[in-house]
Amino acid sequence: MNIVVLIKQVPDTWSERTLSDADKTLDRASSDAVLDEINERAVEEALKIKEAGDATITVLTVGPDRATDAIRKALSMGADNAVHVNDEAIHGSDAVTTAKILAKAIGTVDDVQLVLAGNEATDGRSGAMAGMLGEVLGWPSLTHANEMAVDGGTVTVKRETDEGTSDLAASLPAVVSVAEKINEPRYPSFKGIMAAKKKPVNKIGISDLGLEANEVGLAGSLVQVDSFAPRPPKSGGQKVEDEGDGGAKIAEFLVGQKLI
Repeated sequence: MNIVVLIKQVPDTWSERTLSDADKTLDRASSDAVLDEINERAVEEALKIKEAGDATITVLTVGPDRATDAIRKALSMGADNAVHVNDEAIHGSDAVTTAKILAKAIGTVDDVQLVLAGNEATDGRSGAMAGMLGEVLGWPSLTHANEMAVDGGTVTVKRETDEGTSDLAASLPAVVSVAEKINEPRYPSFKGIMAAKKKPVNKIGISDLGLEANEVGLAGSLVQVDSFAPRPPKSGGQKVEDEGDGGAKIAEFLVGQKLI
């Protein structure tokens, strides 16, 4: 089985994230970058499938030069090879356009039966990429999986809802997005880190995918940021003096905030 795992390099959640004044896209150079943690869980799930049978794992990312660091992290965990779509024309692509790019890139990998992804990235947080990618590929998409299993030509997942859990199944090929509870990703070993340096990374641009510059990036996107403003500074809280009526004052405040 050939498995593609979508990974993404994102700004570290502890870093201050800002937008660029020039084109109102995320200013990635202003913060440290890491492999998104949810993607590590997707890689881990692919590794579990590989260990249970015969599978080849390809990690796929769309990003600038330094996204190579995220690729090497995934390869050091145990993935076999990688595809890196790196083209300046992609800058500013919205979620729909990114789904189209990813679908084209998946087509460069032979006989893919399963695509794994995180349920949402910590930067964009659309939470819809797996569903959109399934639509573009024409494959079923099973999202927010807390458990999953592959048996022959069928993938099954368990998803938590507010009412309980739901069990879903689909025939392969399929797209599955995983949630935080699905596993605990392994730490790369020293041997894995050294081996990752020799694993193949196929670097391609949009021309290799049969795409034109006006189909991607800001020019090809349906959604763009029109304006933005910095987060307002925190203001002081409301102080309640208890003069025998503290409880009533707190209740009045909570009512005013529509909390009760």
